[in-house]
Amino acid sequence: MRSAKPCVAEIRQRGQITIPKSIRVTSHLEEGQTVTIFPLGDSIIIAPARLELDEARRQMKKILKSSGVTVAELLDGLDEDRADLFEELYGDKEP
Repeated sequence: MRSAKPCVAEIRQRGQITIPKSIRVTSHLEEGQTVTIFPLGDSIIIAPARLELDEARRQMKKILKSSGVTVAELLDGLDEDRADLFEELYGDKEP
């Protein structure tokens, strides 16, 4: 298993972020490649787009288990987050 050393990156004006070269190399990410972004609470997971749904589920299950977060905790407040995002995007209208 690869070492999970944190790296710091800056989010640029248009939401762009540079993934450090060491991570791109070990994760086999190349310029122009499409990635899948999974929101997970206050974090995100960036994975190669070729990642199949079952593999994504396995990885998310592993992450939840290692972080101690339950699915219920992850989903708790989802409706409120969705309503906040709707309001941010469209104003005070109800979804």
